[in-house]
Amino acid sequence: MKNKHFILIALILLSAFIINSCKKSSQNPIESLFTGDSWQLASITAYYYTGNTLDSTQTISPSCGSGLIQYFTFYSNNTCTYSNFDCIAQTTAAAQWSLSANQLFLSANVVCKDTSAAGTSMPFSYASIQNLGHFSLVLQTGDIQPNYSLTKPRKIIQYGFIREKITTGN
Repeated sequence: MKNKHFILIALILLSAFIINSCKKSSQNPIESLFTGDSWQLASITAYYYTGNTLDSTQTISPSCGSGLIQYFTFYSNNTCTYSNFDCIAQTTAAAQWSLSANQLFLSANVVCKDTSAAGTSMPFSYASIQNLGHFSLVLQTGDIQPNYSLTKPRKIIQYGFIREKITTGN
């Protein structure tokens, strides 16, 4: 009887070992949160500072009058696209994205058409990740460097995204 229990326990442990030793994904859990479905822009807030003193905030509507929806899409091969940035109909060419070693900053070299004087920008070339979950992503861009002048004006733009499944109409 004791032999049967020993064999049963040994088989269970062996099965658990085999199941647990299957090949794991090369992506870490944080990278996996980015990929999958697209992220739909839900909010934009601009924060204006002098040094570290908040002077004012401005809420900017993410809605495009023409019915365009802005999407940020990350792929598991570390490429990304941004659709309809600044309410201009566009899908950017695939660009590279990566996380900093501490996984607190996103670097995405996606070039977007915009309404600036230059006509294009890289809004997420260096972005601080404020929140990341299965259903929400909040990025801050602009003057986010940790060392700044206490008398110089700074502008930080916060983009809030929600996870969105894009379906094709057939």
